[in-house]
Amino acid sequence: MSDKKIKMIALDLDGTTLRSDHTLSPRTMAAFKASMEQGVHIVVSTGRVYSALPKLLFGIEGLEYVINSNGAQITELATGRRIYENYMDPDAVEQVVAILRGSGISVETFVDGQAYADADEFYDIKEHGSTFRDANYVLTTRNPIPNILDFMLEHKDKIENISLNFEFTADKDRMWPVLTAIDNMTLTSSFAHNFEMGGATTSKAEALRFLMDRLGVTKDHLMACGDNPNDSLMIELARVGVVMGNASDHMKSQADYVTDGNNDDGVAKAIEKFVLGGA
Repeated sequence: MSDKKIKMIALDLDGTTLRSDHTLSPRTMAAFKASMEQGVHIVVSTGRVYSALPKLLFGIEGLEYVINSNGAQITELATGRRIYENYMDPDAVEQVVAILRGSGISVETFVDGQAYADADEFYDIKEHGSTFRDANYVLTTRNPIPNILDFMLEHKDKIENISLNFEFTADKDRMWPVLTAIDNMTLTSSFAHNFEMGGATTSKAEALRFLMDRLGVTKDHLMACGDNPNDSLMIELARVGVVMGNASDHMKSQADYVTDGNNDDGVAKAIEKFVLGGA
């Protein structure tokens, strides 16, 4: 049964709207078109940096806004104009860098819409691949630079996100209490092998609040779909919080509705059910 109150749909990309081959299904595209024809705002809300957005998004007529880097930026797709920024506290960046020096932990950072990785790691992945990351995604979306920690300090006023990657989840678990002790920083995750750090109030939910105020939409008008912890706050914010069938049991426990997986048109089916009145 459709819910005519839904005026905005916030959608995570990876593991949610995109299939595993990073494409959108015809059914999802049709659901987008039908929703926008009804005046519904579809907002991409992703952990990806702006430069890593799939090109197919820019060809979707009527798609207005994208939230990047877990809520650090909002951009108007038609103009490329950045309308919102919420970056890390420079003191928190300094604390993170101090912890990481000499640790051997894989680190990436997002600055000014670009993603940067340490050159040694980048070229190691290029030569040997990776057992726990999508090597092609890394190689096509990351810019290799030497001395990434020094780079982070040089750009500490404009850090959108810092991502740490762990081959072994036990190593990730050991870093949790160390990182959560840092003030003025949020800590989340977009897949089992990483941590993502943002500003004190940076989240997809906070960015959505800004956008909803701008468009005259309340949380009672919001549906949000996601699959990982970096989606939790926007799922909690939404009147209809949808979690994918491919998500963890912990994520599913937070949902108002669990849809099918990202390879089985889960987002399209949720839109059809709550917005378009389909089965």
